[in-house]
Parts: sequence; C-alpha cells; structure tokens
Amino acid sequence: MSLFSPDYYYTDVLAVDLDRLTEDGVEALLVDLDNTLLPRDSEDVPDDLRAWATSVDEHGFRMCLISNNWHERVQGVADELGLPMVSKAVKPLPFAFRKGLGILDVSARQAAVVGDQLFTDIAGGNLIGARTVLVEPLSRTDLPHTLLLRRLEARIMAGREPVGEVTTSGSDRL
Repeated sequence: MSLFSPDYYYTDVLAVDLDRLTEDGVEALLVDLDNTLLPRDSEDVPDDLRAWATSVDEHGFRMCLISNNWHERVQGVADELGLPMVSKAVKPLPFAFRKGLGILDVSARQAAVVGDQLFTDIAGGNLIGARTVLVEPLSRTDLPHTLLLRRLEARIMAGREPVGEVTTSGSDRL
C-alpha cells in the first residue's frame, strides 16, 4: 500500500459508511477539522454535522479531533461537539495521532484517520498503521501550500471516485 493511498474514499464525512468501519474492526476515529468537518475558518457547526457526530457515538465509536490548526476555534468546535482534541498536530508526523490514540485508549489497528488531505491526514494515518478515510475538501479556501498540494493529490487520485452524494451545503464546495 502506498503512503498516500486511502483505504476508503467518500464525498464527505456524512457519507462515511460507519457499519463498514465497524465490520473492519474500527473502534475510534481520529478526525481532521479544516475542510473535513467544517470549511476552513468556519466556526458554525451545522445540524447535519451534529447529527453525524451523534450517529458516530451511537455506533460505538470514540472520536478525537486532530488538527494542525492552533487557533481557539479548534477548541471551540471540539467543545461544541463534545470531543477531545489535539491541536498543533504537525501532521503527517505521528506524534499527535499517537496522542489521540492514547486519549481514546485504542491501538492504531482499532482506529481510522479521517481527513481531506493525502499528504497530512492519509499519510499520517498510514504511517501509524491505522485505516485511512479520505473525504473531499469542503471548501476551495485553503492555505497557499495546501492548494499547491491539491494538484498533486488530484494526480494521485485520478480515476478514483468518492462514494456517496454531496450531502453538505456551501457555495464554495469543490
């Protein structure tokens, strides 16, 4: 398996097949924030995301936010969703992922990393030996270096289509 190859590919987190993850032995989710759960720089948690977080909990998963971001916004969203979090993650380095695993008290084999970037979320998840779930980014707004990496991601993912319908709203959705 390639470092940049996700195990699963979905349109967004709302389309992730939680039953399939359970069948594959996943008990916990390490989830990115920016452009995975919310569009970058957004603080408003929509009702459909709240419902998804409830569904994740009802499926028996534990969940932790893992974000390279360090602003108060990360803590605010984590608090609003009732989730533990690790900020300043420096993904794809394994340290924050391992910290999240410790918070959730699971091994990497029992976890899935969910995110919108191959070079941070998916690479980091693969480095620690977790399952990896790629979702399409929620927004075109991103940091300049991330926008450049998106071009490489498009080449790597060429020919692969995500599972699911676009279920989130937003005028700047990709």
